[in-house]
Amino acid sequence: MALMTSTCSLPFTCRFFPKPLSSSLFSVTSLSYGPSLYKGLNPLQNTNEEHFTRIFDINALRVPSQHSFSLENKLRGHLLNWPRIRNIARVPGDDIDDELKEFLVNNDDDDETLTLAVLERRIYGKAEADGEKKMCSVLYRDKIAKSFNSIGYVKFENLAKISRPKKKEKWKREGKRGNGRSDMSNVEVVDQEGNGDDEDFSGLLGDDFRKRRKWSGSTRLLLLDERYTNKGIEEMPEAIKAVLKEHNEETTNLSFEIVRCKLTLFYNYWQMNEVLEVLLPQGMIVPSAFETVGHIAHLNLRDEHLPYKKLIAKVVLDKNKPKIQTVVNKIDVIHNDYRTMQLEVLAGNHSLVTTVVENGLYFNVDLAAVYWNSRLATERQRLLSCFTLNDVVCDVFAGVGPIAIAAAKKVKYVYANDLNPNAVEYLERNCVRNKLEMKIEIFNMDGRRFIDSIFASEKARPITQVVMNLPNDAAEFLDSFRGIFRNKHTDKQFTLPRIHVYGFSKAQDPEFDFHEKIRIALSEVAFEVQMHKVRLVAPGKWMLCASFVLPETVAFAKETL
Repeated sequence: MALMTSTCSLPFTCRFFPKPLSSSLFSVTSLSYGPSLYKGLNPLQNTNEEHFTRIFDINALRVPSQHSFSLENKLRGHLLNWPRIRNIARVPGDDIDDELKEFLVNNDDDDETLTLAVLERRIYGKAEADGEKKMCSVLYRDKIAKSFNSIGYVKFENLAKISRPKKKEKWKREGKRGNGRSDMSNVEVVDQEGNGDDEDFSGLLGDDFRKRRKWSGSTRLLLLDERYTNKGIEEMPEAIKAVLKEHNEETTNLSFEIVRCKLTLFYNYWQMNEVLEVLLPQGMIVPSAFETVGHIAHLNLRDEHLPYKKLIAKVVLDKNKPKIQTVVNKIDVIHNDYRTMQLEVLAGNHSLVTTVVENGLYFNVDLAAVYWNSRLATERQRLLSCFTLNDVVCDVFAGVGPIAIAAAKKVKYVYANDLNPNAVEYLERNCVRNKLEMKIEIFNMDGRRFIDSIFASEKARPITQVVMNLPNDAAEFLDSFRGIFRNKHTDKQFTLPRIHVYGFSKAQDPEFDFHEKIRIALSEVAFEVQMHKVRLVAPGKWMLCASFVLPETVAFAKETL
């Protein structure tokens, strides 16, 4: 079975390994418990994937399959218990049909002839001295099929259907089950001679222990802890001996033996950080986190990682398929008005158009033309919890609509705006896709012009919530709210909107620093601001959200700044 397809082959050879891998047995004494790429035997074959193949010698207890689960529960703490490795392994070619198990038990010599006769009837249809006894159903159908020509099959419409093997049985015959092998690991019995028949268990199980035939029916392997490698039954802990003796007293059909196995772990077994730890130079920080946008993995690699960016991207792609199909890296900071990122495709297909599902809503996104940040999903959900059914929301920097569209499902109406025409196009598509176009009005304007227009319009609904999610520059747009109600009649009743503005701060006290920026922008001091730390975007740099009701002195101010 191939470990990986040709499209998944690793883009490196032996000469790219910063740290050489030895083909000898790695030292286990200095390593922690469990599997490791620094332990086991590395065959170092010609293909790239087998550089990550590790072979471990372990002992296993071979027991009848019907007792494997009960023994597993009683032997907890003495089994292998490695991540992603089952303690119970199948023996290649040892499975038999469930209907035949009852005829393969160990019987006394007097009943052996009878058992053989019954077994022959099940397999061949009839046994000796059966006379004209009717054949089994399978052979009977086969005989009928040979007795009729093609025209005769019309009378037996269900013959082909009932003769066709079930999918499960066909799956078993094809060898996909029972060999203990997957794309991650493989268990193989290396040596069982001399352990089952020759070893004397009478001292362990008592003098009345009767030696039985080697095996009867399906068996399983209970993978023992790596501490018990190359040990016999007498060297096992007393807990294992006690469990085996107890099971021998409870049933007369229990057979077991200690066998030596070879556990092979393939490339697909090792996790991303384990592979990168081997590939990257010693002492280098292993990149283990990335942002997922649909089928795209968005990396933010450090300068020290750039010489190995293709290698890192290929490992990320291999370990996250099929969910991840493209791996990109941000090569420059956002410094344009449209908030688009400069991305470099490192692995996979070159499509940056994807679909993101967030809180049950679908968003079409093109990372090359619009801005999206999946890490703000929790913050967006927190903000939406502040809205009510009677709110009218104004999203000044809406982007492709993660806040505006989600709010439209809850509030009365939404006004959404963005300066980027590509973002506005995707915003319109996402509104239609989520069937919310009747509750959202979309604009493509500058932020200040949009604020002046929407609050000055006589047709616009009274806005109760304003969202300004442009952390780098949003605070600079707050001066647009000075005097937005100065031309309104003072005898009318107005609802002052609640503003949620986002920003960054590198100050020692980020909340106080951002609060000062807001006061300076509004030229107002005496008003209450609620601060919320969203996340730490970089060492010493916080993203914050400030929420406050627009002061009446600011809304009716006669002068503008």
